[in-house]
Amino acid sequence: MPALALNDLKSFVEKTWREEVTPTLVDYIRIPNKSPMFEPEWEKLGHMEKAVTMFEAYARGKLKELPGATLSVMRAPGRTPLIVIDSPGRVSGETVLLYGHLDKQPEMAGWAPGKGPWIPVIENDRLYGRGGADDGYAMFGALTALIALERQGVSRARCVTIIEASEESGSPDLPYYMELLAPKIGDVGLVVCLDSGCGDYERLWLTTSLRGLVGGTLRIDVLKEGVHSGDASGVVPSSFRILRMLLDRIDDVATGAVKPAAFQTAIPEDRRREAKIAAGALGDAVFSKFPFVPGMSPAAGDRAELIFNRTWRPALSVTGLDGAPVPANAGNVLRPFTVAKLSLRLPPTIDADAASAALKRLLEENPPYGARVAFTPESAGGGWNAPATAPWLAGALDAASQASWGQPSAMMGEGGTIPFMGMLGRVFPMAQFAITGVLGPNSNAHGPNEFLDLPTGMRVTETVAQVVAAHAGK
Repeated sequence: MPALALNDLKSFVEKTWREEVTPTLVDYIRIPNKSPMFEPEWEKLGHMEKAVTMFEAYARGKLKELPGATLSVMRAPGRTPLIVIDSPGRVSGETVLLYGHLDKQPEMAGWAPGKGPWIPVIENDRLYGRGGADDGYAMFGALTALIALERQGVSRARCVTIIEASEESGSPDLPYYMELLAPKIGDVGLVVCLDSGCGDYERLWLTTSLRGLVGGTLRIDVLKEGVHSGDASGVVPSSFRILRMLLDRIDDVATGAVKPAAFQTAIPEDRRREAKIAAGALGDAVFSKFPFVPGMSPAAGDRAELIFNRTWRPALSVTGLDGAPVPANAGNVLRPFTVAKLSLRLPPTIDADAASAALKRLLEENPPYGARVAFTPESAGGGWNAPATAPWLAGALDAASQASWGQPSAMMGEGGTIPFMGMLGRVFPMAQFAITGVLGPNSNAHGPNEFLDLPTGMRVTETVAQVVAAHAGK
């Protein structure tokens, strides 16, 4: 069988992205297919089904270029669908599993003029809009890579691509489907996930760990109804002050360091080495990629420490508040309650279910002043720490980065959570992992002005083809 011709690969990938993938992603961005956590009426509204139908139609149109490939859409009552594309290969043995998702985060405010979550805009070779980078491009990139190999007659193993529709809700439906699929998939030797980030757009970045996530809604009630603040303040403790007291149980207000041992772990030495190398490669981009207001500084001065903070240390965020009017409508009233949405990122190796239970206990026990305090946890998402990279995969990734970017590859943990990775690590303990993505500086997944850097999407696609080919020859 012939070796992979890199120039032909590059030409085919760019042509396919320019003429087919990008126009399809433009249409996909227009669909407000928010994940079930953010749109409880998702099934009734039909946006998710519209996105699934679009992906299915595109993929079915490509099956003729992958001999023997089949596509199915798995469905179950009350669950989001799962797209499964099974493409046989010429090399027997292990299966390659490729992963992506098509559900989206909610709108968020703050989009630039002329842009919006459901308004696709191409500007400076970047496609703006919700979901293109996180993670709509994944299926199109995976299929393009496999077709590129087929056109050149390059051998590969069987490849199974799965595209889920509840990742942004913590993948609650995926375990059900994976239990059904695992016996059919067989032994997985390589997992390729296209839902992660990149430290910059200058090289291939591999994700070596992911933080876990626990959180939920904390409600503090102090009164049955609001009362005049002049009459009650100093007598009735403010529900917002009690919120501050409770949060102080979790993190240090001056440093942001999370206090309880239940959320802590030691950082492995290999991850420390990777972070220091990444910090040297990125320089100030470790923090300058974020849209700080003038005069604002990051949480620490040392770049490697900042990487540790976002990859292997816990961190608490308050992502939502309720119980207060907007300032323009606020009178002199001591409010009866405050509600806060909490998000606690966990080190990759911490047990998420145990951490969720600990968080609930810490917030609810001995409430200040006897206030009514209730924490309602959400589904916990475990973190993930990659196994040691096999020499064949390390070589293939480095070669792919040199071929497509002209730079060696780099490795770094990511601060986000992909529940699927921890699940796969348990189901397929012998698998190797190639976790990468297009979410680089300023791409702003989950926030306003999210964009997909199109050249990076093309290079990641080239990488998938090269790594899948290398797997067959290992």
